[in-house]
Amino acid sequence: MRPIASIGLGDLVDLDGYPVHTPDSAVYRAAVDTARVGLRAEGCAVLGGFVRPEAVVRLNGEIIERKHATHYSTQVMNPYFHTDFNPHYPADHPVNTFIQRSSGFIPGDAWDSGCATDVLFRAPEVARFIADCLEINALYCYDDPLAGLTSNICDPGQQFTWHFDTNDFAVTVLVQPADEGGLFEYAPQIRSADNEGFDAIAAVLAGGRQGVRTLDLRPGDLQIFRGRHSLHRVTRVGAGSRSRHAAIFAYTLEPGVIGRVERTRQLFGRVLPAHEEAERHRVRSDTLLD
Repeated sequence: MRPIASIGLGDLVDLDGYPVHTPDSAVYRAAVDTARVGLRAEGCAVLGGFVRPEAVVRLNGEIIERKHATHYSTQVMNPYFHTDFNPHYPADHPVNTFIQRSSGFIPGDAWDSGCATDVLFRAPEVARFIADCLEINALYCYDDPLAGLTSNICDPGQQFTWHFDTNDFAVTVLVQPADEGGLFEYAPQIRSADNEGFDAIAAVLAGGRQGVRTLDLRPGDLQIFRGRHSLHRVTRVGAGSRSRHAAIFAYTLEPGVIGRVERTRQLFGRVLPAHEEAERHRVRSDTLLD
């Protein structure tokens, strides 16, 4: 393996198809425009083959090297990551519909500074490109010491059930797909900042397929997804399948953002003093359940 210092952006990103280093080029603008169409229509854009095939192999090797640091958890939860019955809602309400989530996360403090996954996450050219796709001025690497750079692991038999994100958007790279199952599904814009959309959510939780999209993601595909208002899941990985590995790159609109204590503990099994300090000063941006 080459020294970490030798990793360049061109070693990782298909700069012919996605010239993130030349934002004034016609190819760059075309890629951004295509992503914007999907994000405007359904809150989702898939940039196929963004990561070079040989780089995908390298990213997967880094995940495998750090898999021992994965925090696995199994919870029966509702789409809002709550685990307790709420007597203020009917028993068949989405708030009281609980499905098992079983998966793992490699935390941010397991990654070496300068490894290929870290270089890709922290490349300012990539952050600028994603910001342009989202039609915002700038993005900053999430400062959360555990949730900034992570990898989601779904081993055979595991699933990440229907849920909403607390952040406005997520950026992921599929590194290793499952042989069976492990598909990303979502119901676009099923709720809004001022409408919880409980009836539509209940229909999906009951097995309804109206409005549900299934993505056929391939290794190296970069996905930009607005998961705050779109219900989504990763379906159960087959019992005889290989694991599903995805790199998760978290960005924020402002620098210095730290994640919420409750969600951090659910996903990583621990919190750090930085999380507790940030929680004392947190202000919510909306009134959604979560």
